Amino acid sequence: MRNMFRLFGLLVILGFVAMSCSRGKSLSATTGQPYNSPDNGDFEVVDYVEQETGPGLVLIEGGTFTMGRVEQDVMYDWNSIPRRVTVSSFYMDETEVRNVDYREYLHWLTRVFNQMPEVYREALPDTLVWRRRLAFNEPYVDYYFRHPAYHYYPVVGINWNQANKYCDWRTDRVNEQILINQGIFEKTSSQAQSGADNFNTEAYLAGQYKGQVKKPKRNSKGEERQVKIEDGIFLPKYRLPTEAEWEYAAYGLIGNSVDERIFNRKIYPWNGHYLRMDEKDDRGQMRANFKRGRGDLMGVAGYLNDNASIPNRVDSYWPNDFGLYCMAGNVNEWVLDVYRLLSFVDMEDFNPFRGNQFQTVDRNQDGTAKEKNQYGQIPYRDVSAEESMNRYNYKKSDNRNYNDGDIRSSVKNNFDWLDADTAKQANNSARMYYQGINTKKEKVASLVTDQSRIYKGGGWRDRAYWMSPGTRRFLDQNLSTDDIGFRCAMIRVGGNPANGKRK
Repeated sequence: MRNMFRLFGLLVILGFVAMSCSRGKSLSATTGQPYNSPDNGDFEVVDYVEQETGPGLVLIEGGTFTMGRVEQDVMYDWNSIPRRVTVSSFYMDETEVRNVDYREYLHWLTRVFNQMPEVYREALPDTLVWRRRLAFNEPYVDYYFRHPAYHYYPVVGINWNQANKYCDWRTDRVNEQILINQGIFEKTSSQAQSGADNFNTEAYLAGQYKGQVKKPKRNSKGEERQVKIEDGIFLPKYRLPTEAEWEYAAYGLIGNSVDERIFNRKIYPWNGHYLRMDEKDDRGQMRANFKRGRGDLMGVAGYLNDNASIPNRVDSYWPNDFGLYCMAGNVNEWVLDVYRLLSFVDMEDFNPFRGNQFQTVDRNQDGTAKEKNQYGQIPYRDVSAEESMNRYNYKKSDNRNYNDGDIRSSVKNNFDWLDADTAKQANNSARMYYQGINTKKEKVASLVTDQSRIYKGGGWRDRAYWMSPGTRRFLDQNLSTDDIGFRCAMIRVGGNPANGKRK
């Protein structure tokens, strides 16, 4: 009898423990009501462990660093003044986007938009960027992008706008494959897409794409439903990295710190000021692909210094301490920011970025998203000045310019404003950078506009100076060159990764 009482007591204790554990997982700490229960309106809460690393990406643990110039200011423009900033953890491509990657994108466009050839044409890289008036570069015009010998070389001839559209496409293909891997979509779903009827993550979340469903998600009542953001299945968007993210990732200071002390700043993505390897096995070999001097792009036959007269394979040379290849040399890389001269006063110290244009989904009166366009995308609209004032406390929704909308942000200096009618139609940047002189019809303009985008990293045509991550240049977002490529980035949702010191 005594043993029976002991057994009964043990069962009661185990029951309370089980109820306690269950309550911690499935009961609301606010109301005490159960989650994921049809008796409580089926409010769903899923367990979420950690963000998966998307294809091609490397986790970059965030932190603080000194952003800006570390080399002598040879351009004498007093640009990119050093300042302390903090960058959140994020993901970045291990390598630059390759020719074979971009051709996969073009192949998808030709298959899905076979009735809209202009979509394919707009995405094509400009292979004529290889031409020089006094050089024989025609072989690269014909072969660099298409020939299999250049599969794993960085794609060039891509402008900033094209790079962003590639990031959007990559987001949708990765999330589509996630649905296939989870058994929610049929494997043939991607082959059945045509025109506007293609998988777009945002259109799917808005209920405007169904796909070929194999095993739909179900709520606790057994009712079919689509995947939601709250399920934690989809990855965030692929995008271009911000300038701060790119510069932080390029330095890879994780290998130059003890606890919280950075004991050695870097000029390049590696330690020291030498451009050759100093380790025994590879001593004397060039660390990157760049121009060593006038007319010397690869060295002397029999002992080529960087072994590349044009861009090299994206996995060439040695990765930095974050595991990223070619963050110096090979090709420059587009970043997300619009170009402005930088100082202490016109930037945030947490995730700094210049280029915000706040937008929102264009909705019907009943709150549903308006019908997707011919490309399968749901429409967006710019946030109005009134909404911006109420919701964001900004003068304008276009915040690419510091103090946008203030009289202080407009360059006046002996110049008259544009006439009233033109000024109403022009954005703030037009008034800042394009103005009339006195009462004459002559105009003055600046090369710096809202279409000027930053690129960084140095390329195969550049001297070593431009390989320092703190240096920066700009180009119009509609233009491309034979030495600018790109790589993608992605935010990390949730907290920072455990670093072994604390959980």
